[in-house]
Amino acid sequence: MRDNVAMTESDITLDDIHAARLRIADVISVTPVVPSVTLSEHVGIPVSIKFECKQKTGSFKLRGATNAVRSLSADEMARGIVGVSTGNHGRGLAYAARAAGAKCIICMSSLVPENKVRGIETEGAEVRTIGRSQDEAEVEAKRLVVEEGMTYLPPFDHADIIAGQGTLGLEVLEAVPDVATLLVPLSGGGLISGVATAVKAMKPDVRIVGISMERGAAMHACQDAGKPVEVEELSTLADSLGGGIGLDNRYTFNIVRDLVDELILLTEAEIAAAIHHAYWQEQEIIEGSGSVGIGALLSGKVQPEGPTVVLVTGRNIDMELHHRIADGEVPFV
Repeated sequence: MRDNVAMTESDITLDDIHAARLRIADVISVTPVVPSVTLSEHVGIPVSIKFECKQKTGSFKLRGATNAVRSLSADEMARGIVGVSTGNHGRGLAYAARAAGAKCIICMSSLVPENKVRGIETEGAEVRTIGRSQDEAEVEAKRLVVEEGMTYLPPFDHADIIAGQGTLGLEVLEAVPDVATLLVPLSGGGLISGVATAVKAMKPDVRIVGISMERGAAMHACQDAGKPVEVEELSTLADSLGGGIGLDNRYTFNIVRDLVDELILLTEAEIAAAIHHAYWQEQEIIEGSGSVGIGALLSGKVQPEGPTVVLVTGRNIDMELHHRIADGEVPFV
């Protein structure tokens, strides 16, 4: 994607990501990077999986949420924290807010699976279900900011969130210094923006591929349009990749445009095949949004160039749904 545009400066730097790493070091687990024999044989190139699904709260979102919460002033913390989420950001934010002793409300749409709602409530936050899209839920979050003075921490388009997610990029380069291709799940772009900022600053030739689902891939549609646009949110196995990027997007649209080399979309069948593969071949339970890098390799939609790392970013799947997929069912088809 970078061939078609001039590079632009981002407000988020490698120094910010290094600072975030220090800020969250006592909370975040350095998750394992494991060579995958099956995927390496499938593509004929060394493939490793970074199992960020083993992070506390079950996803990478804890990194950005912790960095953002710990960067707040005492006054911002005292007013309480509100977020909008498709599930994993809400859980990470709830965890970080409880650790800081702050009140936390998470606004969500009715499309969010019940197991993710329960996970957030387990961390001590209040959940408010509003409408059938993340954009509708965001209206309630912003109302709480205006009318009750709460502090809003969004799921992706925020400098501290992006810097926190970027710490994953540092870990990838340390674990696989010769990485040539990096596969990253893509939703609103907070993860891939942070990872790309870190990796491209240290190793510019790494090919970064963003992967999402065909059903409601907002960032892909926005990049095709050349600007942020509204995209209908649909039911999908990759539920955590749903939601828009915001028409007033400040960071992630530009960073994805400038630093990400390619965007790929997967069918529901390809996502299901990735969850199935992870269970039977890698002995791991992962959710649809975290599985898309595996799906891109299995489907042949990504032809890796040199040593490849797949970010598997979440495990918070409804276990009844997982059982059905492990048995060969393909929902939403």
